[in-house]
Amino acid sequence: MSRDKILAALRQNQPEKVALPTTLSFERDVNLNLAEKFKAMAEGIGSKVYMVAGFGEIGPVIGMDFPSEKRIVSTVPELVSAAIPAFVLDADPHTYEDVDVAIFKPRIAVAENSALWITEDRMGVRALPFITQHIVMLVDIALLVPDMHAAYEKIGSADYGFSTFIAGPSKTADIEQSLVLGAHGPRSMTIFMYS
Repeated sequence: MSRDKILAALRQNQPEKVALPTTLSFERDVNLNLAEKFKAMAEGIGSKVYMVAGFGEIGPVIGMDFPSEKRIVSTVPELVSAAIPAFVLDADPHTYEDVDVAIFKPRIAVAENSALWITEDRMGVRALPFITQHIVMLVDIALLVPDMHAAYEKIGSADYGFSTFIAGPSKTADIEQSLVLGAHGPRSMTIFMYS
């Protein structure tokens, strides 16, 4: 059968066109505790999660969890101190190659998969969430949404440039079926949830 005959047969056997739905609705469990679901999913993929009352509790835990890390930077003004310096933008991105711990505040947290949506204005520099050895996220419980559908509903009306979803530490099991953390990104993710 020639190419033209195949294409002609395909054109003749097309399904009828159907208009796209104007609104999509998804069934959601209205009794779902989003914070508990998020925490369970995050821990299930290798993150460490702390429930805290406020920013005052975070600094000491970071000091205990990362006692030997040399360079810690925070893109979150509320978490800048003598022990945790503020991120400073540098024209040379190579100056961030030795960042051990980077602290961020995402805009959305997704309960179904513990994905955290962060925009460029909260990254300091685009590469920082991907080149740091350890990533720390400060999640306001009020930002939790049940699923990716709800997240995209919010993102669709937001004004942003570059953004990404990050969930858990970097990992791969492609090499000899062995799980390797930090293969192409942070070796660990620590999440502080607060309200």
